[in-house]
Amino acid sequence: MTLLRSSSDPDTLSLKTAARAAPAATRSRLKPWHWAPYLFISPFFILFGVFGLFPLLFSLVTAFTSFDPYAGLASMKFIGLDNFDFAFGDEWFWKSLWNTLWLGLVSGAPQHLVAIPLAYFIHTAFKRWRNAMLGAYFLPYITSTVAIALIFTTLFSTDFGVINVAISYLHKIPLIGSIFPAENVNWLGRREYVKPAVAMVVFWRYVGFNTVLYLAALQTIPKDLYEAATMDGATRWQQFRFITLPLLKPMMFFGVTLSVIGGLQLFEEPFVIAGIRGGTDQAAMTTAMYMYRTAFEFNEWGTASAISWMLFICIAVLTWLTNRAFARGGMDS
Repeated sequence: MTLLRSSSDPDTLSLKTAARAAPAATRSRLKPWHWAPYLFISPFFILFGVFGLFPLLFSLVTAFTSFDPYAGLASMKFIGLDNFDFAFGDEWFWKSLWNTLWLGLVSGAPQHLVAIPLAYFIHTAFKRWRNAMLGAYFLPYITSTVAIALIFTTLFSTDFGVINVAISYLHKIPLIGSIFPAENVNWLGRREYVKPAVAMVVFWRYVGFNTVLYLAALQTIPKDLYEAATMDGATRWQQFRFITLPLLKPMMFFGVTLSVIGGLQLFEEPFVIAGIRGGTDQAAMTTAMYMYRTAFEFNEWGTASAISWMLFICIAVLTWLTNRAFARGGMDS
């Protein structure tokens, strides 16, 4: 026979009292220093919220409004998709987008075509002086953009530039002299030359960065694969083609993705080489430069925000296409 305790039983009442007191006891055990980890990581979230998340959301709102920052928030008026419609019909926007794609392709693709064999050469030919060689190629990436602009402005000078001097000597060679012009080239003053000049600067600055990436990936490839291939009679070219390149695909995807994102956001190099207007006939004016001009020169902040989001969509689409291209080629092969 089972005896049921009533709710008035002393033992039952003591259990209920202990159950009620448990949460209070738990709360009392949460000392102030228990919140220390959250306090230590809070600066990151505060700074990200103020300087990252808030500007992002504010630019999204501004893209659908007419906004004059000099008149304050009271001037903000909702106008729907008018800013996007204006950008789609603006000839300068499409021209800047074409310049951006041209510079991104012409300066980005050669970076990887040169960086991969260069990293392979440094990895196989240099043992003792490898770090010195790597530092020499990486130096342009950490050099000030203004210093780079001063150097290349001098190199591209029409009258006394080293590049024109070299072209004049090459023009005197009988077999290949006809390829090069006889007169000095106005690199920064003619629309057909300013974009190649900017592309050369971008290539020179970032090829070392990609070389570091590929060299780091090469050092992770097991040497046993090359030894086995050598024993099977594989040549250096066969080892590079069938061992090195397939195992470099994950790093190639990472490097090409960075080049796509950086190429579409190109601003500093054309700005300091060709000026804010992109040289003659806006030949080197990128989308980021046009967005800057729209906001700070034309005072059209709503249109500038719309252009920034359209550029973001272009970056997202090209990044997705890059991902699909490497996935189709077997990134893990």
